[in-house]
Parts: sequence; C-alpha cells; structure tokens
Amino acid sequence: MKKHNLLAFILLGASAMSCDGTKNSEKNLFKLDTSAMKQQYHLEESTSFSVVNEKNKEIDSVVYYVNDKRIGAAKGNEKVNFSFNNQKLGYLNIKALVFFEGKNQEVDGRVEITSSVAFTPLKYEIVNTYPHDIKAYTQGLEFYRDTLIEGTGRHGISTLRKTNYKTGEVYKQISIPEKYFGEGITVFNNKVYQLTWQSHTGFVYNADTFEKIKEFKYFKNIEGWGLTHDDKYLYQSDGTEKIWVLDPETLEEVDYINVYTQNTKIKAVNELEWIEGKIYGNIYQKDAVAVIDPKTGAIEHIIDFTELKHKVTPHPELDVLNGIAYNPKTKTIFVTGKNWDKMFEIRIKKD
Repeated sequence: MKKHNLLAFILLGASAMSCDGTKNSEKNLFKLDTSAMKQQYHLEESTSFSVVNEKNKEIDSVVYYVNDKRIGAAKGNEKVNFSFNNQKLGYLNIKALVFFEGKNQEVDGRVEITSSVAFTPLKYEIVNTYPHDIKAYTQGLEFYRDTLIEGTGRHGISTLRKTNYKTGEVYKQISIPEKYFGEGITVFNNKVYQLTWQSHTGFVYNADTFEKIKEFKYFKNIEGWGLTHDDKYLYQSDGTEKIWVLDPETLEEVDYINVYTQNTKIKAVNELEWIEGKIYGNIYQKDAVAVIDPKTGAIEHIIDFTELKHKVTPHPELDVLNGIAYNPKTKTIFVTGKNWDKMFEIRIKKD
C-alpha cells in the first residue's frame, strides 16, 4: 500500500510539473520586440511597438498601453507608432495586450525619457558676505518682504526663525517639537509652510506672527526635503529625482516632474527656490545648484558653489551647502549651508 501511495505521489508530482510547464509556455508566447528600440529617448523622438511571436500563433490584435494609458491598437501584429512628445521625463512602462486564438496575454517592457537640453554652467560674482549662525543646520531659506526666514533641522533643535540677514541677528524664533527633524520652508499667501524629514508631517504658520495655523500629513509616504512655490502651487522635493506639485490649500498632489540631464535622472534634489520662472535646486552633497525647467524637469544650468565652502570657517560640525534665497528687490541670490558661519550674496553673471 505504501509503495502504491509513493508511486501515486511521484506520478502526481510529475503531472503537476508538466501542467506547470505547459502554463509557463503559455505565459511566454510573446515578448515586446525591442530589436529596433533604444533604452533612452528624448521627447522629440518616436518609436514603433510590435511583439515577437516565436511560436507563430495566430494574432487577432494587439492593444498597447504606456503608463497604463491606451495609446493604440493593431490588427494582427502590425506596428503601432508612438511619439514621446508630451510624456514626462523618466521611465515609461509599456504594456502590450495580445489577443490570439480566443485567448489573451500581457507582455511588458520600459524605456527611459531623458532631457534633450545640454545644460551649461552659470558663473557668478560674490556681492557681499554676511554673518550666519554657525549653529543653524540650515534646511530652508526664503525672503518674505525684507526679512529672511530660515528653517533649521535636527531632532530636538529644529527651528523656524526670522533673521536680519545683514547682521545675522535672529530676532524671532520658534522651536518645533523634539520628535520632528525640520526641513524645507516656503512662504506663500502670508503663510509659512515647513516640512519635516521622515515624519510625513508638515506645519503651516502665520508668516507675521509664526502662530501655527495647522499641521498636515503628506499626500503619500515620502520624505520631506525642499519646498518652494510659484504664483499658484507649492513644489516639494523628497530626496529622489521627483519634485511634486501641490495644491497649497489641500496639500494634495496636482502633478510632478522628474529632474533629468541628457543622460540620467538627478537624485537628491534638496532645498528649492523659485527664481524668475525657474526652480533652483540644491543637489545634496554636491555643493552645486541646478536650474530646472518646472514644466519638464530638464536641467538647464548648473552653478558650482564649491568655492564658497572654502571661504567658511572650518569646524567639526561644518556640513554641506544648503540654503538658497532670492531677493527680488536686489535680484541677487543668498547662499549658505548647514552650520556655516557665513552667508553669501551672489549675482549671476550675464553673458
């Protein structure tokens, strides 16, 4: 009896393996034809989609999707042309739904859209050098009228403060709860918005009094890094290549961009500032600022601020560049860093 049971078990296992092999072969009848496709494209380019049909199945039709949006269908295995115009920079997921012999099967792949803009370096001159609180772990910097508002970080010592930028005097300051690590700030419609790092929580204050108006939770599970705004929306970075566009009232996502050069995405976009229609974004740990097209995410210029750190007094707590504020009255940019004892007023040189 035991021998019969053992034999039955072996035969059943072999049968199961055979069935599974049949299913696997059914699942791998087709694949996306990548023979004429590139891994990276620009928005100005186009390609065509078709599938590889190695088993010569009779295909009725193929429906194609890009990022889950239907972009076209073909009779049989005819090619479907696709233009990358109006797509976002970043990865595009391609899916083909193949209908054949009364069945259907999905196959997928992806391509990456990079910027077609060749960024150029911007040169600058130092207009003034001002004192800066050496204990300020700067996370956000922005002018509000003639006052410089600064957000600082680290657990237990994160603050929001108003500063006389010429003297470095901090004349108004509040602390945020010890459990939060303060991050980027921006001032919009007489309100200060302040992010925290990994707590998925932000704060809104009255810009004049610093009275807290409300707390808010992030719209999804991301980190809080930098913050800026145009005349309608907030822009939030999260330490990746993404910059999220937010409704300032609901703090919900409206849109997003991916930050790219011609060759690759740029991660760790940090402190942000809106300057004359562009986003200036500090690239964390790089002592450089990228000038970003807010519509596409393409990097148009790079500003190398390495020399500024060499002008700061060295000490054990000295950290990276992090702090960009634009003064529209003087049309100059104020730059500092985490625990820097100086802040620099710079002017971009015009060609």
